[in-house]
Amino acid sequence: MEAQHTNHENLKYTMAVQHVRKIRVFYTSLILYVVLMPILIVYNYQTAPYHLWFYYPLIFWGLGLVIRGTKLFASNALFGSEWEARKINEFLNRD
Repeated sequence: MEAQHTNHENLKYTMAVQHVRKIRVFYTSLILYVVLMPILIVYNYQTAPYHLWFYYPLIFWGLGLVIRGTKLFASNALFGSEWEARKINEFLNRD
């Protein structure tokens, strides 16, 4: 019994470490986005103001950040363990 508890705790710890690493990568990417986008915008206007290509990284990198942030922070709020428990109880209590 103790071994199962220890394994469960180790698994929870490993999952928590992985989640924190994903959050760190997200924040690093967000900081890079905030720092680099103004640089790209200024560079684009100085080198080729007739062709505004900075919109592409602005939109697609931004969209990637939104998706990653939603998966990291909102997915647990919408479909977290409490939601799973409620749904399991609903299916178990069906006649």
